[in-house]
Amino acid sequence: MEIYKDLSSQATKEFEKLLNSQLSKVNIEEGKVIDGKINKITDKFVFLLVEGLKSEPVLDINELKSLGLAEKIKVGETIPVLLEKIEDKNGEVLVSASKAQKIKGWDKLVEAYEKNEPIMGKITSKCKGGCIVEHIDTGSLMFLPGSQISDKPLKDISHLMNEPQKFALIKLDKVRGNACVSRREIISSFKKEDKAKIIEKYKVGDIIKDAEVKSYSSFGCFFHVNSELDVLVHLQEISYSRVNHPDEVFNIGEKHSLKVISVDKEKLQVGCSVKQLSPDPFEHIENYELNKIYKVKVVKIMDFGAFCELEAGLTTLLHSSELSWTKKNVSAKKMFSVGDEINCVITEIDKEKRRVAISHRLTQDNPFDTFEKKYPIGTIVEGEVVNKNEYSLFVKVEDLDVDAFLHCNDLTYLHNSEEELGKYNKGDKIKAKVLEIKASEQKIRIGLKQIQPDPFDWFKDKKINQTITVKIVSTDSKGLVVRPEGCEMDFQIKKSQIAINAADARPARFTGGERIDCAIAELNFDKRKATLSIKLLEEIQKKEALEKYGTEGSGKNLPFSSLSDDLKKKDEEKE
Repeated sequence: MEIYKDLSSQATKEFEKLLNSQLSKVNIEEGKVIDGKINKITDKFVFLLVEGLKSEPVLDINELKSLGLAEKIKVGETIPVLLEKIEDKNGEVLVSASKAQKIKGWDKLVEAYEKNEPIMGKITSKCKGGCIVEHIDTGSLMFLPGSQISDKPLKDISHLMNEPQKFALIKLDKVRGNACVSRREIISSFKKEDKAKIIEKYKVGDIIKDAEVKSYSSFGCFFHVNSELDVLVHLQEISYSRVNHPDEVFNIGEKHSLKVISVDKEKLQVGCSVKQLSPDPFEHIENYELNKIYKVKVVKIMDFGAFCELEAGLTTLLHSSELSWTKKNVSAKKMFSVGDEINCVITEIDKEKRRVAISHRLTQDNPFDTFEKKYPIGTIVEGEVVNKNEYSLFVKVEDLDVDAFLHCNDLTYLHNSEEELGKYNKGDKIKAKVLEIKASEQKIRIGLKQIQPDPFDWFKDKKINQTITVKIVSTDSKGLVVRPEGCEMDFQIKKSQIAINAADARPARFTGGERIDCAIAELNFDKRKATLSIKLLEEIQKKEALEKYGTEGSGKNLPFSSLSDDLKKKDEEKE
């Protein structure tokens, strides 16, 4: 024991040097892969010798066999293992051969992924969404999605099972240690090289003969060319006529000539056309004139109108607004069917946009122009109520296919206009006067009250300040509602116009039914407005009394409480 107490002695220094030289040969560290030499083999375990460890690591013999290392289970063979713990709670060394194999395999996968190199593997089993692939070099397991098995759908993959083949690494999750591979990319890369060479054969303008119709889609038709390439003819390139679906023109298996119109070497696509092999019918557009009637054929009906043909391949648009003069938001489906031949007028020819617009209604007389000629403003017309809403009537005038507008304010001079509107129903016959015609805006306005006597004419022989007799119809807080004798109209006398004296200007003084006199304060025949006032009549009478009687006592018997005071003022002014 004395030798260890004296650390400065020569023997201690030699022992320390010897110990350090022995431990430095092997770098022992948890979490690293180390090589272990098989020292002993039993029925269940394999014992390893690792320099630097105080005890021998032990491996399950079945683990080595499952990893395909059965041939290496011999004394003296070296096996890589992952050192998990140098010493556990039982004082033993924990190592794993399977984890070491995974780590070494993962490093190889990472290297191949970074270099974008294919790896060799084999499909060992199926799983949800795809298959499991085993890396042949390391035994690492990877996932092969079903969409990446081949470049075309496969119903049976039994011929691919356990066959060594190339795979492309498409995704690596270093955190979780997951790898995703693709067989499809390997297949496509070979096909891509071959397809690029095929694409180089074709140039824009080439004519391809005997191309076979292979399949349809909503946007075009696919043709198989020279047993080496599939090309697309877009729906718009099938015909100059409007085509709804390729099956209207082609049948599967038919052969047609095509013209190459585009070559995309990056996408490896060739676009072709069938219609460009025939003359363009738009070149004949010079044969057609604007504002002239032509017979067209309806080829397709849409929500916004219809497409029609002037001749084979020369398509025009008939918008819904050009279907009828009188019908609003009319549907082409209700008027025409595909295949119908109808008369139309060409309204627009745009050569740059290759667009021709036509009108069906222009082939007929504008009923609003006809109405204006037949029934000018001021004419009395007869019609039938064909529609009604909360504020107006729509009247069909005689045999013309037009509806005239009759507002409730033009129904009567009397009563409430909305109440008067309620008296009319669909089918009623009425007479009215034409008030306004706007043929360009397709509007006609008529009035019913304009052909009736105007009760306001009662005021024609009346003038401002004239005294009239009225009957009180009703009273309210705002004033009096009165009706002049001999007139059919009611007027309001405002509370402020009931009397000169504010104390007497009370509507409650009257119960209704009384006959009283008042004066006309305002009269406007253009606006049909008349203002009546009792206060004005009192002021007029008061003024007349002052002018007629000149002494103080002469006004004592008059019904004006302030008249004597006014007379005093007048006498003072004279002095």
